[in-house]
Amino acid sequence: MLRCGLACERCRWILPLLLLSAVVFDIIALAGRGWLQSDDHRQTSSLWWKCTGEGGGSGSADDCQSLMDFAWGRAAAAMLFCGFIILVICFILSFFALCGPQMLVFLRVIGGLLALAAVFQIIALVIYPVKYTQTFKLHEEPSVTFIYNWAYGFGWAATIILIGCSFFFCCLPNYEDDLLGNAKPRYLYASA
Repeated sequence: MLRCGLACERCRWILPLLLLSAVVFDIIALAGRGWLQSDDHRQTSSLWWKCTGEGGGSGSADDCQSLMDFAWGRAAAAMLFCGFIILVICFILSFFALCGPQMLVFLRVIGGLLALAAVFQIIALVIYPVKYTQTFKLHEEPSVTFIYNWAYGFGWAATIILIGCSFFFCCLPNYEDDLLGNAKPRYLYASA
């Protein structure tokens, strides 16, 4: 596949494993409470809730405010969830596409869907911090520093994996003979 020697036979199983890791990262991002945290640990936020109080809130309704009350909160959650659904569909399709020679047609379709999922997730991961900062006026408290935390980072990690996998899925049909094992061996040296 690449001149440096990445074998297409290995690619056949590496790409679905990368998609599986992106699925796991997206699940962590969707369910994690650590999207935003104040440095004094009095406030934590997830994609769904903003919790205040000692230790970032206890999770009760008294300490937490739903971000789904805001249009931008619903938009960010919907975009990230749509990207996740497309990712799961592509993960399932990748097994069928890489199993048989007649299914290699779907590789570019999977690559396009992964690029679409990456766009959805990038939009969600940009909407959230911008609108959160504007809505709750985080810049007006100079004594408190807010840090985008581990669950937000998992969302970006999944998005970066999606971008890379979309590139590889779009390029794999160019190496159909290598994928099927029909290519003649290429040697990097010339015989005398």
